[in-house]
Amino acid sequence: MARIKPQALLQQSKRKKGPSRISITTVIFYVLILALVGFFLFASYRHWSGRSRLQSETHLSVSEGENTFGDSKKSEVPGYAVLNTSKGSIIIELHKESAPEVVDEFIDLCQKGHFKGMLFHKVIKHIVIQAGDNQGAGATEDWNLRGKQHTITSMKHEAFMLGTSKGKHNSKGFDLFITTAPIPDLSEKIIVFGQVIKGEDVVQEIEEVDTDEHYKPKISIGILDVTLKQKA
Repeated sequence: MARIKPQALLQQSKRKKGPSRISITTVIFYVLILALVGFFLFASYRHWSGRSRLQSETHLSVSEGENTFGDSKKSEVPGYAVLNTSKGSIIIELHKESAPEVVDEFIDLCQKGHFKGMLFHKVIKHIVIQAGDNQGAGATEDWNLRGKQHTITSMKHEAFMLGTSKGKHNSKGFDLFITTAPIPDLSEKIIVFGQVIKGEDVVQEIEEVDTDEHYKPKISIGILDVTLKQKA
């Protein structure tokens, strides 16, 4: 047998122990897989982050819409009423906070024209003027008797307050009282739901008309109509 030289054996040994080479195709394949995985993760992140932002914006938009609706509804409620009488106009500021149900009823009756042509049928000087369809003695004569027997010292309510009688009102029972002086224990007699802010001179002019023994004016003085306003 022919002998193999030591140098040839050494070269064969180096060729066997050398590392195997990775093909370019394999490298490209793994790079594409990594790229696809990265693209999938990025797309998932964009989807969920966009969905979360959309939900937040939608919730904020709904909240703002509800607040806007509530504010607009609140701003639509009239805060003032103008009593146009045969002696002139009386501007009333309505007290929605202290008597909400009465103010709502008053506004509803105004819109239905309930007070149009209503007469002031009771005038008690230095106490009150009353308009309405209720022709009974009612609170006004009781006030007059108290005024004769007692000196008015209570300042619980000022003059020129607007109110209506207590109790359940029927279609004709919503009368109007405008005080012309501070009345003792006014809340025990009527429900106060407004105050004259302009036209006090008109109230005083009505107060000065001549009346009969039942405090009924000898000349007809009435409310021509009522105008509701959001601002004075």
